[in-house]
Formats: sequence, structure tokens, C-alpha cells
Amino acid sequence: MYRALEMHRAPRERIVTDRYAATFLSPFGKALRGPLALALPALDLAERNGTTGMSTYVLCRHRFIDDHLGRSLDEGAEQVVILGAGYDSRAYRFADQLAGRPVFEVDLAPLSRRKAAVVAAYPGLFGRSSVRRVEIDFRTQSLAERLGEAGFLGGRRTFVAWEGVAPYLDARAVEGTLAALGELCGPGSVLAMDLWDGADGPGALAAMRRLGARTIALVGEPVTFGIQPAAVAGLLAPAGFGLLDLAESAELTSRYATLGRRSSESTYVLAARC
Repeated sequence: MYRALEMHRAPRERIVTDRYAATFLSPFGKALRGPLALALPALDLAERNGTTGMSTYVLCRHRFIDDHLGRSLDEGAEQVVILGAGYDSRAYRFADQLAGRPVFEVDLAPLSRRKAAVVAAYPGLFGRSSVRRVEIDFRTQSLAERLGEAGFLGGRRTFVAWEGVAPYLDARAVEGTLAALGELCGPGSVLAMDLWDGADGPGALAAMRRLGARTIALVGEPVTFGIQPAAVAGLLAPAGFGLLDLAESAELTSRYATLGRRSSESTYVLAARC
């Protein structure tokens, strides 16, 4: 929805331009999009005052990963993996730059199949792509095995996007996934991901952000894994990744935010190379 709403802004005011996003909205989401678009000035005011900053963060996070994807493709990445792909549209937005290089979209079967059905329903919009859908149940199936069955080549230079997933896992799952990626990806591979700082940021608004996290938990998505930015290098190192780029709130706001919007102070993004 955030990416779809950005399309109601002038091109120079967008953090992300994604002409595919609205296609994936549910019927309820599509009905809600119009009223939310009319409310954008009020939403922007809240984001400028730092009341939440979450929608701005989500957009800046997406743009950060976009930038590193583009750079990795220019530097010779041979394949792309998107973990928890959801309604990610990078395989289509970057189709020209990908030039046929495979994009492995990894997710649960129901979501993966709904996305495939939406794409198939709009061939004129989505066109041809190099997507390889990888259906997985992380509780019972091996990421390495499922990727291998889909044609993933181990030991090759790979770009991995892991967006909007790690904060909802436990430490064991995060560390296990990083270890698996370290074994699968070849030298020069890049991982881009987002994390929560574990404290909901500094200042008086931290309590409000904690309340927001509890609200998310009520709909089945509790934020469970947090780590301070200063400790991230220690999280990455055992899997063979070295920190390449890290952007906290102020840096994300400086790089990408428009219209005075500010990114949430409790979350950040990073890119790491193995």
C-alpha cells in the first residue's frame, strides 16, 4: 500500500516508484487506496513531526535495497534471491538491468501462488521475467534444498534481499538463515536486510513506538528480534559477511525522504558482502 500511494505523488516527490504495487492490493486495499491518497497531506504531517515515521521508513528501506541491487547487478551478480518475497516487484522493475538473470522469489506457498495468479492475470503489465518461485515451509524444509531444486547455483555471486522479515523471527532463525546464506553465496555476494534496534529508538517517542509494536502483535506479527546497530558486525561475521553499508534513521531520511518526511528511529537497514 505504501508503494501504491507513492504513485499519487509527482515523480520528484516519490521515494519509490512502483507501477506494479497497486495490482497486488486486495479488493479491500484497492477500495481503501483512494481515501488514503486524499489523506496523504495529513499522513505526511504526522511523518514530518516524527510521530511514527514507519511508512517513510518502509519506503526508504525499499529504496536502499533497490540501490544495492542495482549496484550489485552492475558489478556482476549472477542471480538474485528475495527471501519472504511477498508482493515484491523488483523482478519486473529491474527486468532490463537483470537481462535474464534469475530471480528466486522465496515464500510460503499460498502467498506465492496468489502473486503468480495476479501476474498471470496482467500479462501486458508484467511482461516476461526471469522469476523462479520457490515455495517453502521454513519449519520443515531446507532453504538450500528448495533453492537448488529451483536452479540456484551455489557458490556464485548473488544478491540477496531479506526485507521485512528478520525482526519477526527469533535469534536462532536469524542466525540460521545468515549461516545458510553464507554457505550458499559465492565471494562478492551482497545481502541487504532490515533490522529493529531492540529498544524502539531514543527519546520520548520510544514509548509510542513500543505501543505500535504491541498493536502489530495483536494481528499476529510480533516484533521479536532486535539488535543494536553497533552489534551488527558481530551478528554477520560468523556467516562470513562483512558490513558494507548501514543506514539508521537520520541517514535514511537524508538519502531518500521527501516532503520533510522522517524515517522511524527504531529501525535501520544494512548491506553486507561475503
